[in-house]
Amino acid sequence: MPKGYWIAQNDVHDPETYKKYLAGSAPAFQKYGARFLVRGGRLSALQGNIRSRQVLIEFDSYEQALACYNSPEYQDAAQWRKGAADGDIVIVEGAD
Repeated sequence: MPKGYWIAQNDVHDPETYKKYLAGSAPAFQKYGARFLVRGGRLSALQGNIRSRQVLIEFDSYEQALACYNSPEYQDAAQWRKGAADGDIVIVEGAD
């Protein structure tokens, strides 16, 4: 079964509030077995419109990735993200 991935790109403009999002979202990520493959770090923007913070999260399946995003635990924490960062999140199914 293919894994599921969150691909998130953010521009954080309120780091203190963003820390509340990070702390608040941790229980959802733990509950759904998230594994952070990329979480910030060095970045070389080579083409297109790239945001300053990149995150790649792996889940055991596409369904687990969606369930995490839609969970009450994550949605509660996501309110902090809306006030602290502009960005995009996509959930994709991995290749077999």
